[in-house]
Amino acid sequence: MADKLHFSLVSPERELFSGLVDQVDAPGSEGDFGVLANHAPFMTTLKEGQVRVHHDGKVTVYDVRGGFADVTPDGLTILAEHASEAA
Repeated sequence: MADKLHFSLVSPERELFSGLVDQVDAPGSEGDFGVLANHAPFMTTLKEGQVRVHHDGKVTVYDVRGGFADVTPDGLTILAEHASEAA
């Protein structure tokens, strides 16, 4: 089994997602990026766009506006100024 990435998506209102996933793609302010398990640590600001969460062949999409993404050895945390599941 391939390594999984622990991912959390949090807005000021609530935690929208927390769990193990295969990959997350996000809209960084300096360009879109993707994160897999064991990614090198970094932190970046986010621009308005979509966060795509890949898990077991399915993709869940969230709309975000602003915030921060923090990749650590423990996983990826996105603290969004606004986030909602895309329609």
